[in-house]
Amino acid sequence: MENIVNNLRSIITVLSLLCFVGICLWAYSKHARAGFDEAARLPLAEDDDLPARPADKEGMTNG
Repeated sequence: MENIVNNLRSIITVLSLLCFVGICLWAYSKHARAGFDEAARLPLAEDDDLPARPADKEGMTNG
């Protein structure tokens, strides 16, 4: 039983490492850069530059 638990822990560790490396590769890839650059500019954007939210309807107020 101990051997099964140790093997399972090893498998989970390797899978977790592969997920981490995959996420890092995706985050630093050139394909994701445009989306991250756009998201980085959102706090500085004017209200007119932002896309309309579906919740913004007449009669609804923010607050």
